[in-house]
Amino acid sequence: MIYLDSAATSLLKPAAVPYAVAEAIRTMASPGRGGYESAMLAADMVLDCRLALADMFCVKDPERVVLTSSATHGLNIALHSLVRPGDRVVISGYEHNAVWRPLRALGAKTDVAASELFAPEKAVEAFRRRLPGAKAAVCTQVSNVFGYILPVEQIAGLCRREGVPLIVDASQGAGAVGLDFEALGCAFAAMPGHKGLLGPQGTGVLLCGGGPALPLMAGGTGSMSAGADMPDFLPDRLEAGTHNVPGAAGLLAGVRWLAKRTLPEVLAHERELLAAFSDRLGRYGKIKQYLAPRLSDQAGVLSVQFKNMDCEQAAARLGEMGVAVRAGLHCAPLAHRTAGTFQTGTVRFSFSPFNTLSEVLAAADAAGEIAGA
Repeated sequence: MIYLDSAATSLLKPAAVPYAVAEAIRTMASPGRGGYESAMLAADMVLDCRLALADMFCVKDPERVVLTSSATHGLNIALHSLVRPGDRVVISGYEHNAVWRPLRALGAKTDVAASELFAPEKAVEAFRRRLPGAKAAVCTQVSNVFGYILPVEQIAGLCRREGVPLIVDASQGAGAVGLDFEALGCAFAAMPGHKGLLGPQGTGVLLCGGGPALPLMAGGTGSMSAGADMPDFLPDRLEAGTHNVPGAAGLLAGVRWLAKRTLPEVLAHERELLAAFSDRLGRYGKIKQYLAPRLSDQAGVLSVQFKNMDCEQAAARLGEMGVAVRAGLHCAPLAHRTAGTFQTGTVRFSFSPFNTLSEVLAAADAAGEIAGA
C-alpha cells in the first residue's frame, strides 16, 4: 500500500514509537501516584515529553505544555476558557469542525474572516476588518484540506494590537511547519500527537499562554488531593485522571525523531514530494489540482478533483489500486465553502517524511489511469 493520508493520521512512524509504547506498557505506572521505580519512570518520561515539546514550540515554561487526548480536546479547553454565550469570535475561513462545532455549542457568534485560497495577504486583511471588538479569534496554521499555510504570525500581531486572545489550531502544521509560541503571544495553541508529531492516536498537546485556562473535567491529579477543587496551577489543572502514559512515551519518541531531522528538513521533503506528484499529475487530463502559485504557501497536502467521477468513487478506485487517500469534506465544511468545493468535496493526497519519490510518482500514475478511464 502507498499511504498518502498522513493528514488524517501518521500511519507511517519511526520504529522507536511503537517500541516506546510497548516499553511504557511493560515498565511504567502512573506519574504522580507513587515514589516507587515504575511510577518515577513514568513521571520522568512525562516531564521529558513536556520538555521536548516546549523546546520544539518555544515555550519557556514546560508546565504550560498540557497533554490532552487530541487536538479536539485541547481546542475545546481553549474555547471553553475564553468564550461565553453571545461572544463574537473571529475565525478563518478554513477552520475544522473541531473549532466550528464547539463554538456553536457554546452559543458564540461566529464571524468568519473568509478569504480566497492561497492568498495570505487577503487573509490578513479579512482579520484586520473583523477583529475590533471581538472576544476571541481562532486561526488554523495549515488547512487540513488544501495544505494552505495561513499567515498566523501576522494575524497574531493584529490580535495583540487589538487585545483579542488568539487560539492557533496547529493540527496540520505541527511536525513540519515551525511555530514559535512565545513570539506569537497567543492564548493557546492546540495540536494532535498522532499526525505530524508521529505519536500514537489518542494523544494531543495544548500550549497555554498566561490567561485563564478552565478545565473541562474534574478529578484526580496526584496533587492537592485534600481539596475539593481542581488545582489552580498548570498542567495539573487541565490533566484530570490517569495520564495516557504509553501514548506520551510514543509521542516523546516521535518528537525526538523529528528534532534530530529538524522541521525545515521535514517540510522541504514533503514539498519536494508534493511538487513531483503535482508535476506528474499535470501530464494527465481531467484532474483539477488545488495548488498554491507559491510553494511557500503550501505544506505537504494536495486536494484534487476528478472531472469524470465523484471524489468518493475516485478515492475508492485508488484504494483498490493500493493508494490510500481521503475523499469528501475532511471534517472541514467551512474550508470547502470558502474555496468553493463544498458541493463536490475533494480527493486529498497528503505526504509524510516516510513517503518516497517512487511512491508518489506511482500514485500519480494511478490517479492518471483513473482520470483517463
